[in-house]
Amino acid sequence: MAISNTSNATSSNIKPKLNFWQIWNISFGFLGVQIGYSLQNANTSRILSAIGADPHHLSLFWLAAPLAGFFVQPIVGLSSDKTWTRLGRRIPFILGGSIVSALAMFFMPNSEHFAELLPPLFFGATMLLLMDTSFNVTMQPFRALVSDMVPDSQRNKGYAIQSFLINAGAVVGSLLPFFLTWIGVANEPGPGEKVAPTVIWAFYFGGGALLLSVLWTSFRTKEYPPNDYARYNNIEAGNTERVSFLTLLKNVPPTMMQLAVTQFFSWFSLFLMWVYTTQAIAQSIWHTSDPASQAFNEAGNWTGVIFAAYSVFAALYSLALTKLADKFGRKNIYMLSLIAGGIGLVSLMYITDKNMLFIPMIGVGIAWAAILALPYAILSSTLPPKQTGVYMGIFNATITLPQIAAGLLGGFVLSLADEKAINVVAIAGVSMIIAGVMAKLVIKTKE
Repeated sequence: MAISNTSNATSSNIKPKLNFWQIWNISFGFLGVQIGYSLQNANTSRILSAIGADPHHLSLFWLAAPLAGFFVQPIVGLSSDKTWTRLGRRIPFILGGSIVSALAMFFMPNSEHFAELLPPLFFGATMLLLMDTSFNVTMQPFRALVSDMVPDSQRNKGYAIQSFLINAGAVVGSLLPFFLTWIGVANEPGPGEKVAPTVIWAFYFGGGALLLSVLWTSFRTKEYPPNDYARYNNIEAGNTERVSFLTLLKNVPPTMMQLAVTQFFSWFSLFLMWVYTTQAIAQSIWHTSDPASQAFNEAGNWTGVIFAAYSVFAALYSLALTKLADKFGRKNIYMLSLIAGGIGLVSLMYITDKNMLFIPMIGVGIAWAAILALPYAILSSTLPPKQTGVYMGIFNATITLPQIAAGLLGGFVLSLADEKAINVVAIAGVSMIIAGVMAKLVIKTKE
């Protein structure tokens, strides 16, 4: 069901309530975006290792994502706040970013075949940067779109549904290489090749799913025209007063700065987990560090499986998140969820059976669902409607800066962890627990 402003809009200044499918359509494109993003999370280290990256330098390659987000999201947010086209304010950016990201997904796992143009590792890193940049162009407007379209009384529900779709996409993306292996696609590189066919075909499927799901949102969601948007948010229609970016920074809501403390430790943790989990379980369970070996590729597939598992748990938890946050308060649920994730990551140190890895993923999934929904639900009600997009973009710095820090320090942390990737994952767990404590101590909000 498409959102129809003519059927829902009235002369009232109150933003209309939406039904379930209208809220679902707003975020459905995020399903495909997350399929692509989760494929990247689970397989980037695997691809880069296969085409020659040193393990000590892996975290530096992963800097592409946070650096892209740091610069791109505020620009996209500011631009979309000021944009109105036949497709709307946010949707043109969502659609354009998805097309570029899908193309980058088609090229990245084939980096070795472009050696005549660029060295494979350099080509792969370039595609990673392009992919991450366009992912950010697509993701940022999705966050703002929920805030634009959903009334305050449905804010928890809107972001919980978005969290569910994100995690459903992550399940599909994470499982794709494992599923392709199961149906008979080769999981080892052929003679003279570097990347397994399972990974290549998974990226093809992910890019296609991304495009189709974003097209669904683009054609099934009709954004509020400028006059309606102004009326629903009690702002003057057609007001073109310009506010400098520095002025916006000076007027950042206090809640954003409070959330930034928790965001630093939670996203520092997630970055280390994404970069080092494949190496961690390859070393601790498959007892190998050779990226060309069958054992390492099995560990790579299993990383996708357990990442899918935490996404399943996150999707299930997100279904209960609205009621839990309404009953016990967003901040309290946020704190407990992050601590559960931290405990899960630390416990990986003590597991030697691959099937037991599903247990700690329960805690990781609980934390991930909360991270995807609660900070935005807490923040969105404090943002001025005219600058929702740009402030959502600025808020992305609380995600990207900790990842940049983790990327720059990743090699040092690995050395500090006695060259054992599993110890790095445990350090990530401690960081997540600290994030939970900070959520309780630092965030000051009305529940």
